[in-house]
Order: sequence, then structure tokens, then C-alpha cells
Amino acid sequence: MSAVEAEGSTLEEAVAAALTQLQADREQVEIEILAQASKGFLGIGGRKARVRATLRNPVSLQEPESPTSTDQSPRERERAARRRAPSGEPAAQPVPLSRETGENACQILSETLRLMGVEAPVSLDVHGPEAVINLEDTVDGLLIGRKGQTLDALEYLLNRMVARGEEEEAHLILDAEGYRERRRQSLESLALRLSERAKRRRKTVTLNPLSPRDRRVVHLALEDDPLVVTKSIGRGHFRRLSIVPEEAGNNRRDRDRRPSRS
Repeated sequence: MSAVEAEGSTLEEAVAAALTQLQADREQVEIEILAQASKGFLGIGGRKARVRATLRNPVSLQEPESPTSTDQSPRERERAARRRAPSGEPAAQPVPLSRETGENACQILSETLRLMGVEAPVSLDVHGPEAVINLEDTVDGLLIGRKGQTLDALEYLLNRMVARGEEEEAHLILDAEGYRERRRQSLESLALRLSERAKRRRKTVTLNPLSPRDRRVVHLALEDDPLVVTKSIGRGHFRRLSIVPEEAGNNRRDRDRRPSRS
């Protein structure tokens, strides 16, 4: 099965349903919007959002790793996280973006928010190969959502809409009220605490399901610690991530290398 169609009360739900059917991440599929969700008039004549999701052909890409630095800005850390693909995570390849493309993205986002009935100021910051679009969340976190899921969905859809007609895929970072930096700091702190617990107890610690963006933050936060390794578990968009103390990892590898007695 390489393509499916799915419905949902919102575009986000329709995309999520399609990804579940394909058992794939968002980076691995092309999304075509077949119908926008509509509430109708007085609850009559409403319709669900409908999308078609198609698996992309697998491409093998290798990017040279660049050293991380505590002196890097949040935007530089974001770009580094996108360029690198730790432990099986998909890597997004940045392409040069013009200010014209960024301004077009802002117009699309503003119109999307208007159709959602949300008024939120939008600003653009083009720096190097990527553009950061900042929006002011004027409705108490509605545009961020639980653990940033609404913001991630808007960012994904915005990239797909901007990419239409372009030769290469756009990579726009969507942020609201500095949420990306706060989330990164929170995840890094959690990763360090749990890695210490794993080393102290000499047992694997498994986190709750995380998005690909959040898993990258944890991978990168612990990549320089020689006493633990991080591994993604499961399939689909939201996978669990395990922090394995090196001793436990070595014991497991030793067991795997033992000859079978059968």
C-alpha cells in the first residue's frame, strides 16, 4: 500500500489518520488536500477534511556532522537538528529560501489563520537557507497545542503548500511566542535527568511517545555522553525513545553475538 485517502474533522486529524494507515512519518509521504473541513450553516451541510497521502520513494542521503556548541543560537541549533539524523531519525535537507518565498509563506499562513477564525500577527526572519516565521498566539496557546502538536501541524502544512510548484522542498520553521526554544530546553533538561537515572540504576529508561522533532532534541542532547545510547522504538509518527546505559547496551550486544545452542 503506497497511497491512501483519509478523512478527519480537521486537516491535522485527516493527515494523522493517513499516516497511521501507512505506518509512516510525515517526512516520508506527500500530502494532497482533497477537501477542506467545513462546519456548514447551523450544523447543516458540514463536511470533513479529506487528504491523499502517498509514500515517497526512499532516498539515501548522508550529510557531514557538524559539531554542536553551547554558543549556538536557537535558530542554529534548529538547523543543526534538521541536518543531522540521529539513530534512525529522518533528516530534512535545507534548501536556500528567498525572502519572496518567505513572504509568500506568511501570506498563506495569514489566510489559513483567517479561515480558522484566528487573528494572529505574523512576522518573517530569513537567515541563510531557512526562514523562521513567528506568529503571536493571541488565544492562550491554541496555535501551539498540546506539546506543540498544532504548531507542528501548521508548520508541516505550510511547507507543503509553499512547496507546490517548486523544484525543491521548502523548509520553513514556524514558531509562536518563543515556544520552540522553551520546548527544546525542557526536553534537554528531561533527557539529562533521565540519563542520570538510567546510569545510576543501570536500567533502560523509556520516554513517552515523542514527535520526530522532539526525538531529535533528546538524541542530540545525549549524543556526547559515552555512558548512554539513545534508540527509537516502534513505528509511525510518534515513537518512544529509550535511553540505554552503555553497560546494558554492551550486555545486550554480547548476548546477541553468542552462538545459538540449537
